[in-house]
Amino acid sequence: MIEQAPVADLSLREVARQAGVSHNAPYHHFADRTELLRTLSAMGMRELLAAQVAAAESVADPRERLIAVGMAYADYAVAHPNAFALVFDPEYCIPGSPSDESGPLIEENQRMLSALVAEAEPALDEAGVAALSAALWATVHGLAELVSTGHLPVQAIEPALRALAPRG
Repeated sequence: MIEQAPVADLSLREVARQAGVSHNAPYHHFADRTELLRTLSAMGMRELLAAQVAAAESVADPRERLIAVGMAYADYAVAHPNAFALVFDPEYCIPGSPSDESGPLIEENQRMLSALVAEAEPALDEAGVAALSAALWATVHGLAELVSTGHLPVQAIEPALRALAPRG
């Protein structure tokens, strides 16, 4: 359902209707709509992380690996705009206080990005890696948002990433 409609349109009653079960059945699994959306947010984060890990594993060169991970991030946003929006919706993934399910995934994503940045820019100290990681994440996220909402063409992603990726 999340692939076809924005999160705002999702209700437990509609989930039950589409699943062909009683309208009370979802409450056996989720306390309320918020719990369902937090679960879907974590699922989206898991899928996003898996796409990035697969991209990182497919490339040997450190700079190209960062670009591939950025492309995977943006590709996920374009292919799954509603799930992508939910992953970072502060109502369901509370900044600084993610769910028990999302927290480890977010930490793993940050560790992966930091490791890739450190590999691409070995002269950086820990603070430099943290700063560059944050800058690259913000850039890729912004590109993904702009493309997934139609403000930039998808063809803009790779040249932008290539222009900004560290050169070692």
